[in-house]
Amino acid sequence: MTDSNVLIVGGGFGGVACALELAKHDIHVTLFDQNNYHQFQPLLYQVATAQIAAYDIARPLHGVFRKHKTVQVERASVTSIDPAGHSVTTGRGVTTTGDYVVIAAGAQANFFGTPGAPENSFPLYSLNDAERLRSRILTVLDAAVADPSLVAKGAVNFVIVGGGATGVETAGALAEAVTGVLPTRYPDLAAAAKVHIVDRGDVLLAPFSDKAHAYAARRLERDGVIAHLGVGVSEVGPDRVVLTDGSEILTHTVIWGGGEKAADVVGQSQLAEGRGGRIDVQRDLTVAGHERVYVLGDAANIPDATGAILPQLGSVAQQSGAWAAGNIVAELAGKSRRDFHYKDKGIMAMIGRNAAVAEMGAHRHEVEGPIAFAAWLGVHAMLLSGARNRVDAFMSWGWDYFSKNRATAIVDRPDATTIDWGDDDEDDGERPDLSQEPA
Repeated sequence: MTDSNVLIVGGGFGGVACALELAKHDIHVTLFDQNNYHQFQPLLYQVATAQIAAYDIARPLHGVFRKHKTVQVERASVTSIDPAGHSVTTGRGVTTTGDYVVIAAGAQANFFGTPGAPENSFPLYSLNDAERLRSRILTVLDAAVADPSLVAKGAVNFVIVGGGATGVETAGALAEAVTGVLPTRYPDLAAAAKVHIVDRGDVLLAPFSDKAHAYAARRLERDGVIAHLGVGVSEVGPDRVVLTDGSEILTHTVIWGGGEKAADVVGQSQLAEGRGGRIDVQRDLTVAGHERVYVLGDAANIPDATGAILPQLGSVAQQSGAWAAGNIVAELAGKSRRDFHYKDKGIMAMIGRNAAVAEMGAHRHEVEGPIAFAAWLGVHAMLLSGARNRVDAFMSWGWDYFSKNRATAIVDRPDATTIDWGDDDEDDGERPDLSQEPA
């Protein structure tokens, strides 16, 4: 089997799980990723709100595979994929050919053509996204302290688009910062700061139970979060959000959690795209007509036994990665591929200190409050890659729990700190033209 070469595009949950399983069988793997690290995406919002440091949720890919000599990591952006030729081409113009191609390129924000959203909002899909958002949050707070008149311009209004797990967790973390951290670091701003969450649906955390919907709404309301349900976002400007009901919220910090789609490279794979720009795969995770091409995680529409598409979750990506590797190993041994069976461990979302919701197992046993909070911490710590990351994360959580000092509250992304406060336009009342669809 050592003569076979598997090309894996993406170093996320799916790609890493696939590579680790293949390495156990001495199969040569070339893994491509534009970053040199594997990130734990579910905790990006905690980096953005300065609860934990970036290095707590990132582990160098070379460290992940340091004991696996058959795995070669290539830090490069893949620009095109040839499924028929089983090859990938990077931005450097280098083409690599293998026996199998595994596409696990992950997801990016889906702005659904909302004018101004790509330019003026902050998605949360990478460490760079999280660090840029953290820098923007700290910058608007510092600016409002230096010039209190900026409060009236929405400097300390934070708007989260999307009421799913990412949106709710971010809203809860920001609300906790407003009520717990701001009074010690920015005492004059605590009363003025507002956190808004916007969703077209009638409830938050739609995939959860009615009980969880009520608990999340009640907890966020208690923490001062203002929910705008049943409305969407029609425009995002540099200084405001316009909702579909015509109302506006002045803000310079818009966090986009309103949907996702497959990474751009998936569209460069010459494979037919399905919903969300993802590739429709067969039950064994291969693409119809391409037996040696697998697509995993957020890059794929993976059907279950009933034909329903599995959700875009880290657990789905991780399990599909290991399963795809098992099918490759089986095929190389002359055996048949097996249909993917997802082991549903449930869903959970953090809302704030001692507040979380969890529906565990395939039968969705419901837990909320401190018990769910503890379960969330334990599950996410164990999913982190590497013992040091787990220890660091627990130390950061403990420090954050017992202290109101955010040691990681630093501005390290200058590109997120330049803000047009509109001082030169106050007299003419003109606003930027957001009528054109983004390119």
